[in-house]
Amino acid sequence: MIKFVSPPQKALKGFVTIPSDKSLSHRAVIFSSLANGTSVINNFSKGADPLSSLAVCKALGVRAEFKDENSVEIISSGILKKPSVPLDCGNSGTTMRLMAGILSGQNFESVLTGDESLSRRPMRRVIEPLSLMGAEIQAVDCHAPLEVFGRRLCGIDYVSKLASAQVKSCVLLAGLFANGHTSFTEPYLSRNHTEIMLKYMGADIRTEGCTAIIKPSKLAPVEIDICGDISSAAFFIAAGLIVPDSDIILKNVGLNPTRTGIIDVVKMMGGRLEILDETLKSGEPVGDIRVQYSDLKGCVIEKDLIPRLIDELPVIAVLATQADGETIVKNAEDLRNKESDRIKAVVGEITKLGASISETPDGFVVHGKTSLSGGVQVESFHDHRLAMSLYVAGLVCNKSIGINGFEWVNISFPEFELLMNNLFEI
Repeated sequence: MIKFVSPPQKALKGFVTIPSDKSLSHRAVIFSSLANGTSVINNFSKGADPLSSLAVCKALGVRAEFKDENSVEIISSGILKKPSVPLDCGNSGTTMRLMAGILSGQNFESVLTGDESLSRRPMRRVIEPLSLMGAEIQAVDCHAPLEVFGRRLCGIDYVSKLASAQVKSCVLLAGLFANGHTSFTEPYLSRNHTEIMLKYMGADIRTEGCTAIIKPSKLAPVEIDICGDISSAAFFIAAGLIVPDSDIILKNVGLNPTRTGIIDVVKMMGGRLEILDETLKSGEPVGDIRVQYSDLKGCVIEKDLIPRLIDELPVIAVLATQADGETIVKNAEDLRNKESDRIKAVVGEITKLGASISETPDGFVVHGKTSLSGGVQVESFHDHRLAMSLYVAGLVCNKSIGINGFEWVNISFPEFELLMNNLFEI
């Protein structure tokens, strides 16, 4: 599907309620499946990825019933059952990596599979620590499908070279079923939704700086309120900053400090952004964000900031094209292991639009401010975040652009275009 995007005739005005956080939705349904009783998840994301997690849990014997359009009831004995079919994770790396940790500690065999894109993504990063815990996982060249032979695990103290919430969550979840304690230490603190939610559900878990330590635990059924996804909000933040005269408010956005790197970057660039009405929901900080059109300047994005905005870097590249001076992104080599090689894809596609952007081994350099010409067709490479980033770029191009494969937006944000259009109609 080719989506055509034209420069708008109006500024963005008004407010939009950001859809539910995908990372939290994954964890809520997976963790609730390990609790004995009935859990309720309010504002559950219906993106394709969280629905993959829901389908996998149902295939493991968990009951799931939607109470209304956005609230789902999870009914579980806390004991998973051997699946009768391979567990299809779709396009979701989160589903596959988190479930690998859980399934490694069960008393049955299972197979985790996924689509073509997921089957290309690296799984060695979870297979190696799980193997150190005594897990047996068979995979060709450490790629999906993963054949998991469940067994009793032993706790380890694992030091990771990579700051990754998915790897950390995988190891900590395996630790729920392991003898002794399990710790995971990372070079920088990646998103900590797993630690917060496990604690909220009664797990014996604590954190010390960049180290999380867990002991075997039983999880309690709870009610979980899912806030809006700051990774989804990032596209509206960028659009509000670069479409002239825009002034918008984004409602109910998650403000977990391990996820708010995009806000830090906007402030570094001189963007007009303020937080309103901050509160807590199910242990997570939440608030509204006001964004106004701004004169931006380039900055350097590197080191411990990277894990806090890794998913937002494609749209930050678009933002940087409209900032005066040079924007440099470093230490982001893991972008090459996403749904696409996001460094190569972002640089190649934004260059087509007329941007001055160059690829480096671990990031990219953008020279701004650039008037984007447009008038071309660009590729999404089956990458939902790249597709939405290119849509935002299209709003400031001189001519319309066509985005091939725009339907991949449905993976994380099926409401994206509708919500964006609503801001132009006020």
